[in-house]
Amino acid sequence: MEEASSAYHDNSVNIQRTPEHGQRKTVDGGILLVIEAKGNVTWEILLVCYLPIGVCIHQMAAFAPSYVLVFALSCPLRYILTRSWLHAGYHLTGATAGPALLSLPYAFALVGWVPGVLALLLGAGISFYSYYILITIVEHFESQGKRFVCFRSLADHIMGKRWSLFFIAPLQFVICYVTVIAAVLVGGVCMKEIYMLYNPDGPLKLYQFISLFGVMTAVLAQTPSFHSLRHVNFLSILLCLGYSLCATCGSIIGGLSADASAKVYTVKGDLIHKTFGVFGSLAIIATSFGNPIIVEIQGTVSRPARRKMIKGLLLCYSVVVLTFLSVSVSGYWAFGNAAQSNIFDNMASKNGTLVVPRRLLVMAYAFVFLQLIAVSVVYLQPAFDVLETHVADVNKGRYSIRNLAPRVVGRTFFVGSASFFAAMLPFFGDINALMGALGYTPLVFVFPIIFSIIVYRPSKMGFTYWFHVLLIVCFSILTVLGSLAAVGQLSLDAHKYRLFADNIMSM
Repeated sequence: MEEASSAYHDNSVNIQRTPEHGQRKTVDGGILLVIEAKGNVTWEILLVCYLPIGVCIHQMAAFAPSYVLVFALSCPLRYILTRSWLHAGYHLTGATAGPALLSLPYAFALVGWVPGVLALLLGAGISFYSYYILITIVEHFESQGKRFVCFRSLADHIMGKRWSLFFIAPLQFVICYVTVIAAVLVGGVCMKEIYMLYNPDGPLKLYQFISLFGVMTAVLAQTPSFHSLRHVNFLSILLCLGYSLCATCGSIIGGLSADASAKVYTVKGDLIHKTFGVFGSLAIIATSFGNPIIVEIQGTVSRPARRKMIKGLLLCYSVVVLTFLSVSVSGYWAFGNAAQSNIFDNMASKNGTLVVPRRLLVMAYAFVFLQLIAVSVVYLQPAFDVLETHVADVNKGRYSIRNLAPRVVGRTFFVGSASFFAAMLPFFGDINALMGALGYTPLVFVFPIIFSIIVYRPSKMGFTYWFHVLLIVCFSILTVLGSLAAVGQLSLDAHKYRLFADNIMSM
């Protein structure tokens, strides 16, 4: 691990040889940042930094590792690079394998066995391929002396400032923010479910648990950097495996129970509901595999980053395939087309009695609740980086009152606003389906493929080009139709909505 500390200077770029050479050159450069690492600086550390508009420092690979480079930068953050692929794997898994997988049996119920399994496997394969392309593109630019540490800066360089500024960056920001709202909402629901298991007639309401969850998230949100979350994300992996095991075992227990209902696997509803259901199912699967912060995670990895990221991605998808398949197949097998948008809802009660042991449900809800705190903080990091770039004083230390106070206030306000919307909109399931179709699908399945065509310019006579075009067309159509279907579902469910309701409304 390499740790970088910063001090700011003006109007020059200093290229210094290490002491044994004793030479120094100065170049014009604007607002500057000196990067130091245990008394020595390597260009690997320097490449992690970026300008706010996403323009990276060029031609840095031409400098020998013995140089110290002081370069233009306005981001007042402290960067820490890891040499471990395991840390990359923790971040990738923590951002991908989350409680959204508990909706996969419901996604199967909307389309049936064969389409459900096929869509899940295709989602796994194509999302892995898309992330692999994104990692490779970042490495391609890094070999040219340009390192990008955020998705918006990569999009800015490839597609131009207008696309990045007015579409891609806002979309990523909204997706991360909506994910935090969903995490706070479901975290509050988990706390309430545990409370109701022991005190069914208790007076506490859902919004109170959401508020409490928001307070805990706001405390952990003060974590100074993405790299600081590596141990939190490792714990997140263990928690994901834990509640996935609980969901699988609970489904098997419920499916084999003498009181189990007859299993029906036909798709419910008329043609309109089935049509909406198909796109809703695909949106759930896209959201489950969605990870809009791949580039940000790669930005925490020291060079060479590609191999470490690929190994981390393999670790991530080992966990993803294991948990996604076990939960979706066992849940749909046990409950058929009666599967709920949260599979634990099928286990909670039946005719006033629990379908599974109470301790299993309490443990499962506790695992989900704890992981959601980690998920919230991970998805808050890109927003924090953007906001703090504009409010920090580069002439003051990171922990000075001038920089610490606005950071604490800003992060707390950001989490507080997400908690407020979570409490106000407990029917967030339908909104989440819309964001899955409109947000995760293009960010995960469309834009990385477009980037690949622009950067590598494959021959139009080759298989790769037309395969990529096919993916872009199919997922663009899915984005449009899925968004329309989600809006239609919103209109169908509008009469059920109530602000600050005491129960979450399923999709």
